[in-house]
Amino acid sequence: MNSTIYSLEMNSWGGFSPSGIPAGFAFTQVHDPVINERLYREIGEKWQWTDRLGWREEQWTRWAMRAEVETWIVSFEGEEAGYFELEKQEKGNVEIVYFGLRAAMIGRGIGSAMLTVAIKRAWADSGTRRVWVHTCSEDHPHAVANYEKRGFRVFKTEVVPRMSCS
Repeated sequence: MNSTIYSLEMNSWGGFSPSGIPAGFAFTQVHDPVINERLYREIGEKWQWTDRLGWREEQWTRWAMRAEVETWIVSFEGEEAGYFELEKQEKGNVEIVYFGLRAAMIGRGIGSAMLTVAIKRAWADSGTRRVWVHTCSEDHPHAVANYEKRGFRVFKTEVVPRMSCS
């Protein structure tokens, strides 16, 4: 069985179409590899995220503490809702590396608000020229549509063996 990886990009701030932010929505930046690992495992389990499952403590630390990486926790009505990781890359590229909601938060409009915050954070650096993300056919069925509603456009699709999706 195969999966499809969709790579999407936004090449200008002008292409961004933000969603509303609901009352009770908050976000906080964290600098703690233990939190990155916990959220990756807890949220990613539902979506078969596997690429970091074998990481040891020093790998999590090396990743999460890099100056180029930002990790943000999103909460809704005081409850942890999800998180996203951004990575500043060469030539003004910023990747939304991981973006995920807890299962109990799906379908409440939080994903659109969370993506709006992630995009704003990605464009906050004056050197940003492009924001990009990849998602997979194994992710939430509305993932690609959510990205497109915010202004992303698919620039590449790739069919891969199902286990290679994360």
